[in-house]
Amino acid sequence: MNDLKKIDTNGNIFGIALNYKCLYETLKMQFNEKPYVKEPIKPVLFIKTPNTRNHSGAVVVKQAGDVLQAGPSLGIVIGKSTSRVQESDASDHIAGYVVVNELSLPEDSYYRPAIKAKCQDGFCALGDVVAREQVADVNHLELRVLVNGELKQRGNTSNWLRTPEQIIAEISDYMPLNEGDIILTGTPLGRIDLQAGDVVRIEIDQVGAVENTIQEQGV
Repeated sequence: MNDLKKIDTNGNIFGIALNYKCLYETLKMQFNEKPYVKEPIKPVLFIKTPNTRNHSGAVVVKQAGDVLQAGPSLGIVIGKSTSRVQESDASDHIAGYVVVNELSLPEDSYYRPAIKAKCQDGFCALGDVVAREQVADVNHLELRVLVNGELKQRGNTSNWLRTPEQIIAEISDYMPLNEGDIILTGTPLGRIDLQAGDVVRIEIDQVGAVENTIQEQGV
């Protein structure tokens, strides 16, 4: 796994909508009201479509009038196909980790994550993959959002509701995960608004960074 050239990242990109305790607690009461009725038992998934793929150094285009928000997230890169894997064995299916800016428009509801909010061109900026063995403790990593060099947000994976192993076990119970798939482990509470001309940088301890410039386009 230490040869990064062999780590495939060309599969599907799945996101977990509510995987930070700080965010979940602010919304917990809503889940007992319509349309939710009760709190979610399984991970709340959404998809980042292929057109969202982006990379560090590239431009991210926002449409005029839209509110674009940064989404600091640690990505799990699947290295071996899974189906109904046990949590105790799940780490064997992880090839590595990647810094991700899961860009999004604001969402009014987590009941059905909006395609328009999540799947616009370039709305998933991926950094370089770091092999699993090179990350000492994935459950205690600080995430940072910097805009134009100014620190705007901090989070920590110690605030996760589910660890990578739990996520893989729960998802693979009903859906296979394949080599090259990436799972975004969620974003902390408090997304940061981005403006045209901003340089946004996402940093995660031991994993790296991804940096992009925001450009506005007329509708």
